[in-house]
Amino acid sequence: MPVLKSCANFIRRSSSHAKYFSRRYSDQVAGLRRTCLYDFHVAQGGKMVPFAGWEMPVQYKDSISASHHHVRNSVGIFDVSHMLQTRVDGQDGVKFIESMIVGDIEGLKSNQGTLTLFTNDNGGINDDLIVNKTDEGYLYIVSNAGCMENDYNNMKNRVEECRSQGMNVQLEIINKALIAVQGPLMTSVLQPGLDFDLKTLPFMTNREAKIFGIPDCRVTRCGYTGEDGVEISVPTNQIEDLLNTLLSSSKAEVKMIGLGARDSLRLEAGLCLYGSDIDEKTTPVEATLAWTIAKRRRAERNFPGAEKILDQLKNKPSIKRVGFISSGPPARGGTAIYDESGEKKIGHVTSGIPSPTLKTNVAMGYVDLPFSKNGTPVKFGIRKNKIDAVVSKMPFVPAKYYIPK
Repeated sequence: MPVLKSCANFIRRSSSHAKYFSRRYSDQVAGLRRTCLYDFHVAQGGKMVPFAGWEMPVQYKDSISASHHHVRNSVGIFDVSHMLQTRVDGQDGVKFIESMIVGDIEGLKSNQGTLTLFTNDNGGINDDLIVNKTDEGYLYIVSNAGCMENDYNNMKNRVEECRSQGMNVQLEIINKALIAVQGPLMTSVLQPGLDFDLKTLPFMTNREAKIFGIPDCRVTRCGYTGEDGVEISVPTNQIEDLLNTLLSSSKAEVKMIGLGARDSLRLEAGLCLYGSDIDEKTTPVEATLAWTIAKRRRAERNFPGAEKILDQLKNKPSIKRVGFISSGPPARGGTAIYDESGEKKIGHVTSGIPSPTLKTNVAMGYVDLPFSKNGTPVKFGIRKNKIDAVVSKMPFVPAKYYIPK
């Protein structure tokens, strides 16, 4: 399965955003998977491109920049059905999943979720995922499309190991569509069709629901844009009905949004993309994701790679993921980073775009620890030139998650 790579490498100021994106994956055309919404995307004018083993829309009729602004100001819908949805049942389900991740699932309340990380014995990140406890007694898990086969095989193998030790745990793939509805007007569009009040669903909580008459849906208040939003798991035979209802809403203009804007939105929000900003060789501490390592898990020291990760927490890592702001030509993934003199190489960029919201260039990447302080001047090596940049706090655009006071 190809590693999930960033759309940011292909977002350009020109009108040919999709062309750059499509070119990058032109060698993956054979054997691509399609989500249950492929025909719907084509009918909506989606520009379909190969992406992490799937044929997905990079954009629709609007430009990537226009779609980006639409999500920031109104509401957009993303098809994320290519992501892996699984459920874990059994009285030892929590113990099973905690043996693979850094998060404290035992400490979650019912219908609460958390971003966490699959780690390996070397302390690297095998994937990032969201694990949710549910009122129904099972764990609802969503992980990345680009890691789907590895994630599922690793979980399946671990389930077999747990069962051999007498543990009670079952793993099942959830074959449903998954959409993300994101933007400041999300609540006005969704609330009329829900059987519960969205005010009772804070950020990173979830619940079963009936949506515009469609039963057996699960709504999770989360997303990948920095905006308020939800992800909705929907029976595949009713997903197009739901989309048509949402797109015809009288409460706000709702549009389908592609992968191009999804990438620029997440980068402005300072969110990592697996395969670009984090991978199996990157530790949570280096990636500034140490906050995902729960206090109890640190004390118990019983997650994969704990020895190296906890040592870095104590003694600091040699490199660190940081944000950057620059002007001139934008830095892309792989761009070399130099100190202020332009002589010493100190790191590399992992993702970078011209920010549609800020009208300047933003990027993230890894630098040697002494150069990781906000405000540190650095230089990017772009087309044999050294471009001024500065280490900057992330997120670049403040998050608007729904967290009641």
